[in-house]
Amino acid sequence: MSRASLDKDPHEVAAMFDDVADGYDRANSFMTFGFDRRWRTITARVLDAKRGEKVLDLAAGTGVSTVEYARNGAWCLAADFSVGMLKAGKHRGVPMVAADALKLPFADDSFDAVTISLALRNFVDTKAALTEIARVVKPGGRLVICEVSTPTFPPIRFLHRKFILRLLTWVGSRTSSNPEAYSYLAESMLAWPDQRTLGEIIASAGWTEVEWLNLTFGVVAIHRAKKPSVNSRP
Repeated sequence: MSRASLDKDPHEVAAMFDDVADGYDRANSFMTFGFDRRWRTITARVLDAKRGEKVLDLAAGTGVSTVEYARNGAWCLAADFSVGMLKAGKHRGVPMVAADALKLPFADDSFDAVTISLALRNFVDTKAALTEIARVVKPGGRLVICEVSTPTFPPIRFLHRKFILRLLTWVGSRTSSNPEAYSYLAESMLAWPDQRTLGEIIASAGWTEVEWLNLTFGVVAIHRAKKPSVNSRP
């Protein structure tokens, strides 16, 4: 399997990430010019995971984000559909499990929070995944998503679409064992909805208090939402 298609067949996506797992973190940092570390730090602040909480880091890849979220003592579980990515991150020492975002192997109301970093766009059905995530979050629990988005400043948006994504593809071709996989990732960025549209999708999946924060001129955005508490349900 050389790459996934934008149809996002789960097995194609998993196979693609299996293929690039060993060098993924290095290539990701190279392609984002190191901004991925800052995005991760800010996402951790927004998540604000506390000691005693249970956090699901979904589509966690090698678990680099999971380690960040667990720094304050929360119990954080890395879950990913790609077994290859989990194997590549086993040295990180965080608990890991293979899981399909559309059919999570967890009981209802299991987690205080769920977070997804730069991976939601790889799910075959965004709304269905967000609905399934809500099932495993406790009432009043929270959702934090860091994902590529649409730059809000027109000149930056133009440069991003016309040049930056091409540059990312070029860089990926020189740092990855599977250059075509990074072409897919760049294409998926272009096809992804803007901040408001994603917020509306999140709300349609049953989440409330949806809000977002733009990072790096809106190249990336963090969306935050809550699962309705028992008392607020109709």
